[in-house]
Amino acid sequence: MKILIVDDHAIVRRGLISLLKEHYRSAKFGEAEDSKQGLHEALGTDWDLVIMDINMPGRNGIDLIRDIKGVKPDLPVLVVSAHAEKDYGVRSLKLGAAGYVSKQSAPDVLVAAVKRVLAGGRYVSPTLAEHLADSLSGASEVTHETLSNRELQVLKLIAQGKTLKEIGADLALSEKTIATYRSRISEKMGLPGIVDLTRYAMRHGLVD
Repeated sequence: MKILIVDDHAIVRRGLISLLKEHYRSAKFGEAEDSKQGLHEALGTDWDLVIMDINMPGRNGIDLIRDIKGVKPDLPVLVVSAHAEKDYGVRSLKLGAAGYVSKQSAPDVLVAAVKRVLAGGRYVSPTLAEHLADSLSGASEVTHETLSNRELQVLKLIAQGKTLKEIGADLALSEKTIATYRSRISEKMGLPGIVDLTRYAMRHGLVD
């Protein structure tokens, strides 16, 4: 069995490997510290499972799920993130992730999720199942859920205090394009200013 761990924190990668080795003694593990390296490893080797974070340097985990699934649609991806399930769980599942686990969860929850996914199933917590149902029914009231993945990424960077030029450099987009994204975000959310957007992002835990 081969499992790839993609997370920009070495201590997290080693912790996950140590935990899983208790249950899968013969498993072999690979590591990647960002999305670029993660995609290279995921596509270059036959893995049974990819476990990945959302927040990483460069392209984020949401983009990485899309990239992996575009080439290897049958490769299961399990997201393990510090973000609450309501923020990225539904998005991850809609892109093809096989499960979403909060880093605040107990170790046995992660192990259960891994077992479920390796068996060909999906891991969805009761909380995430509720958010997923709300999303499908259109009952969700969280405004940022109306944003596209790229718009949500831009919102988070705005809330981190980055300028449009800096965000453009981070995402390899022009400053004009980022300004367009900001206008769309403000229009969708009914929040006209950067201060309003930042307050919203902080209130909903979208800023690390």
